[in-house]
Amino acid sequence: MYKIYCRLFQLILRAFSGFLPWRKPQLLEGENSLKRLPKRMKENGLHKILIVTDRGIMNLGLMKDLLSSMEAEELEYTIYDKTVPNPTIDNIEEALMLYNENKCDSILGFGGGTAIDCAKGVGARVARPKKTLQKMKGLLKVRKPLPPLIAVPTTAGTGSEATLAAVITDSKTHEKYAVNDTSLIPHYAVLDPLLTIKLPPHLTATTGMDALTHAVEAYIGRSNTKETYEYSKEAIKLIFNNLWKAYSNGEDLDARENMLKASYYAGMAFTRAYVGNVHAIAHTLGGFYNIPHGLANAVILPYVLDYYGEAVHKPLAELADLIGISKEKDSTYEKSKQFIEKIKSMNQQMGIPTKIKGIQDKDIPVMVDRACREANPLYPVPKVFCKKDFYIIYEYIKE
Repeated sequence: MYKIYCRLFQLILRAFSGFLPWRKPQLLEGENSLKRLPKRMKENGLHKILIVTDRGIMNLGLMKDLLSSMEAEELEYTIYDKTVPNPTIDNIEEALMLYNENKCDSILGFGGGTAIDCAKGVGARVARPKKTLQKMKGLLKVRKPLPPLIAVPTTAGTGSEATLAAVITDSKTHEKYAVNDTSLIPHYAVLDPLLTIKLPPHLTATTGMDALTHAVEAYIGRSNTKETYEYSKEAIKLIFNNLWKAYSNGEDLDARENMLKASYYAGMAFTRAYVGNVHAIAHTLGGFYNIPHGLANAVILPYVLDYYGEAVHKPLAELADLIGISKEKDSTYEKSKQFIEKIKSMNQQMGIPTKIKGIQDKDIPVMVDRACREANPLYPVPKVFCKKDFYIIYEYIKE
């Protein structure tokens, strides 16, 4: 009955989602596209911008050209740079105070998914000043227009510049959860490869595998549209053709640009088709141990795909054909196994471990409970996991 309930919920949600106001961000793409942003902001009537970022971005000087261009356009800005990995409620509330104190009219998230999700959280609180983030947890609980929201990703991984989700951590309870609402889709996104060339190889690898996880989970799920299938396939092709190039030569601008496109396409896919059990588990590891999300996804993905078994043989075989690693004579089962092995070999090539260090047995029951509640009934996964299934995956991944 439990699994029937999940499938019925997903079926109704899929039908309902066709009536939601899906928005695509206005894109600025290509080398030096960031320099065009201030003029676009001014043309759209923006004057006082809250920039949400982190100390690492500030220390790298990645915003220098942006700030100079904003000053040339006579745009006022306030910077919040205290965002931490896995952004917290405290981060969002601090940034919100700056937004209100400086009478800002728009929000710009500059950085990885951390900064962009924090910016989305601020936007949700501006839209709903009397509603806490805890009360907006889940699906469609914002339902109010946000101030103009601009996303400038400096990693090619989260796809947050395209999605309806903001993932937030409650530092008191160690719970990591998503606020999902179409109003959180950014109004503008900048895909400038020059912002990613200083990304270290390890972060290039884990954020790239994050994007792959988004695309694969969207593709094998049960809530796809024709458009999300195409976005997933395009993202997967780009990742397999460009991630190693970007990892081994960070100055390869073509590879960097293609990875930004892949991340964006994967975001466009999963914001409609959703993610799955890999993410439900990864979020608990981020909440409890601050494990970077991309690293967690990269480690967990092959275990979950393997555990799905026959439920994913056909779609994974299709993906093996797509990236050209299978032979016509191979069976569907063989092709699906080849695709999973390809993911494992990519991880190994890029120095990504096969296990997660530091998982404590005493925490697993709570993590299982939270992963199960996140995944069910929302995620339209190929195979609904019960608590015993989650327990098995945690045992597989812990070192």
